[in-house]
Formats: sequence, structure tokens, C-alpha cells
Amino acid sequence: MGLRLFIFLRILNLLIDSHAHLDSPRYAEDRGDMLSRAKAAGVGAILSIGIGEGPAEMHRALDLCREFNGQPDLPRLYASAGIYPHMTPEVDDAALMKLDALLVEPEAIACGEIGLDYYHDGAPKDVQRVGLIRQLEVAAARKRPILIHCRGTDESTDAWDDLFSVLDEHWGGTGLGGVMHCFGGGWEQAKRSLDMGFLISFAGNVTYSKAQGLRDVAAKVPLDGILVETDAPWLAPGKLRGKRNEPALMVQTAEVLAGLLGVSGAEIAASTTHNFARLFHLDANALG
Repeated sequence: MGLRLFIFLRILNLLIDSHAHLDSPRYAEDRGDMLSRAKAAGVGAILSIGIGEGPAEMHRALDLCREFNGQPDLPRLYASAGIYPHMTPEVDDAALMKLDALLVEPEAIACGEIGLDYYHDGAPKDVQRVGLIRQLEVAAARKRPILIHCRGTDESTDAWDDLFSVLDEHWGGTGLGGVMHCFGGGWEQAKRSLDMGFLISFAGNVTYSKAQGLRDVAAKVPLDGILVETDAPWLAPGKLRGKRNEPALMVQTAEVLAGLLGVSGAEIAASTTHNFARLFHLDANALG
């Protein structure tokens, strides 16, 4: 299946990396070449995540869109903008005004990644929740779907429970939906996300030997509810774990997801592209 998927993607460029940190300094020396490798591997578009190291760097993903879009033999880039959970102490009026201004731009199709992270030491939980709510308000006003990061304490559901409480009150009524990025919850959290209009995005960690629980969840997600991502430069798939990840490597993750869902490489590529286009109101035919 790997060779068939590779050939199919080279021809049609249907695979989309729904979450990559292209502004990472780890790409400083070869960013253009890295993007060229992605296109050669069959990646037609990439959502470049605009969080940087805080609000002062939110614009960098948009800058990359303007630097590289239109160049031959490179994927189409889109951008997001948002303030990561542990940067929420920096959520003030100035940061929110910058976020609002970025989300006006046509290339900026999403707000994120935003959410709750109780796993790592960082911003207090109440600060994270307030920062999330304030960003939801901006995203709703600009009618942008959201990209959610959620990780609980010792992999418990505490962050998920708080997240759904916030989303029920401040987001569900917008009908805008979003993406549960680098999904790491159980089926209960996946089902609740799908019911709220979110897509479930899987990264390279779904390929890891100890991730059978995550693969069990992925196998239950309907084709119209799934996306593929790298979360590059992190979470390189398979035997490349621990090395620098890049969008070209997402073909391996797509192969695993196709196998779990019992579909062909062509079907996983076409479905995830269609899902991405539907969520962000894009022309699927223009994504490659």
C-alpha cells in the first residue's frame, strides 16, 4: 500500500498536513528545501501554526505564507494564529488585538493552537481557561474554526473535562467547529468532539509501538471526521521517532491510518483533503 499511496499522492497532491510549526528555528537552514520535499512526497497544502514563543511571534506563520506561496513545486500554505495554553499569562488587550488583526487576513484560516495543558508545568489552570475563553471570543467574531491542544494531568481526563465545559458554554453555539489537534484522548472524548463538529487529527505518535490505545480510537473515527498532521518538527513517525519531523514524512502516518480504517491510500488522502476543505470553506481542487 505504501508505494501505491506514494504514487497516488505524487500525481494528485491530495494529502494535507493540518498542523505543522513551519516557523520553528529547526528549519532555519533548509525551510525551502523542506517544503520542496513535502511537495515531492505528495503534500499539497500545509496549515502553518502561528503561536511561536508567544503573542509577539503569532504573525510568523502568516509571513511564511507570503514568502512561499506562489512558488513552483511547493505546497500551498495556510496560517493560523493563537496563544498556546502556557503563554496565556500574556493574553492582554494588545495580544488579543493582534490576534484579531491576524485572523482578518485571508491566509489565516484558523485560531490556534489554543486550549488547556495540565500535563506540563506552566500557566495556572484558571489563567489558561480565561485565556482560552478570550481567544474563543475573537475567533467567533472572525468566524474562524479553532485548533485545540488538550492534555491532562498524567493523561487523565481533567483537562478534557474542563475543555468541554468551556466549549459547551462559549463555542458550541457558534457552529464553527474546529480540529482536535494531535488527538490523545479516548473514544469518549473523540465522540464528544465529533458531536460538537470537530475533526480529529492524528499525528506521528499514532504509529508508535506503545500507542495501541490511540490506534484503537483512530479505527473508530469515521472517514468524514479525520485529519492527518505532523505537528512538525515534533513526533516523527515510526522508526524516525526522536528525529526532526517534517511534512514529507506524514505519508507514513497516512498509511497507518488507512490500514486502521480499512481503506486505500487514495481514500484516506481524498477524505482528509475533503474534510479540511469543508471545515475551512476552501476549494478542495485548489489545495494541491
